[in-house]
Amino acid sequence: MLKASKKNFLKVAKQLGVFNAVGNSKWRQDRLLILGYHGVALEDEHLWNSELFVTASFLRRRFEILQEQGCTVLSLDDGITHLYNGTLPKRSVVITFDDGLYDFYRRALPVINEFGFPATLYLTTFYSQYNKPVFTVAADYLLWKARTKRLRMDFLFGSKQEFDLGIESDRRRAHSQIIGAAMSHDYSAEQKDELLAMMCSQLDIDYDEFCEKRILQLMNAEEISEISRSGIDVQLHTHRHCVPKENAMFGREIEENRRIIETLTNRNATHFCYPSGEYDSRFLPWLRDSNVVSATTCEVALSTPKTDPFLLPRLLDTSSLSEIEFRGWVMGASHFLPQRAAPDRVAPGEATR
Repeated sequence: MLKASKKNFLKVAKQLGVFNAVGNSKWRQDRLLILGYHGVALEDEHLWNSELFVTASFLRRRFEILQEQGCTVLSLDDGITHLYNGTLPKRSVVITFDDGLYDFYRRALPVINEFGFPATLYLTTFYSQYNKPVFTVAADYLLWKARTKRLRMDFLFGSKQEFDLGIESDRRRAHSQIIGAAMSHDYSAEQKDELLAMMCSQLDIDYDEFCEKRILQLMNAEEISEISRSGIDVQLHTHRHCVPKENAMFGREIEENRRIIETLTNRNATHFCYPSGEYDSRFLPWLRDSNVVSATTCEVALSTPKTDPFLLPRLLDTSSLSEIEFRGWVMGASHFLPQRAAPDRVAPGEATR
């Protein structure tokens, strides 16, 4: 009901010229919109999880809207510099992607290059070194792919349970048991991969063929170097897609992440994105100690010169956001409407916790 009311309000506001009035105002010029994306589907990932995946055609349409609305698309570094200097151009926008899945290389990069927009990729690095499907999300996706089947859990420590994967609650429980077993036995990445292969054997899924498609795999070192050379700004997202609550461990996550990124790109990595948007006030001084200059969240808002640079909001753009709502955010009008809390997102780097 709230979403329908917002869409109707925005349609009327656009017809009355409110969008243009706000978009052309000094109020909007003093604010920066940071867009956030995760995956761009190689096949059907957007049907499995529409909060994490969009299609290449969806992304292209969003970029067309940025052009139609006369937006100035800035690099993250330029956007933040102009924000705090009070020198933003009209309707300033920054484009970011999280995680670094192979689909960024295959699907997103051609669209970015087509429009010539600067973009930042927040890269989590563990699975860029271990080129296999990311365990947690791959297990979820494969169970969804097998939703016409039943799964016997006897491959999992002799369990006698059986789940009807056509029932969403059964899929969730099966996924929870598989992930829980791997965590409780402190499985290595190799053991987790073996567990995925055993699960696929039960479900008559060719796991080798799935791996060859590179769905839910991160880019490898060569691909990361290539996108950096093409102009993509590769920045920090932790090594294992986690935010430890202890200072030394938090610092190690940043430094290992930075070491790999800077080795592959020959560029400084000083901007950070909280994995899954998980942040805490204690992280801010730790980030400063790690020579980080900005950090983005999953909170939805426009950034102002008064925004803490370590708590920068982003609009996570998904297919559930209508075109009129997207235009409203681009022009600034959506800022004045009530916002629901962002849904929980299990992002693709999360399996190494």
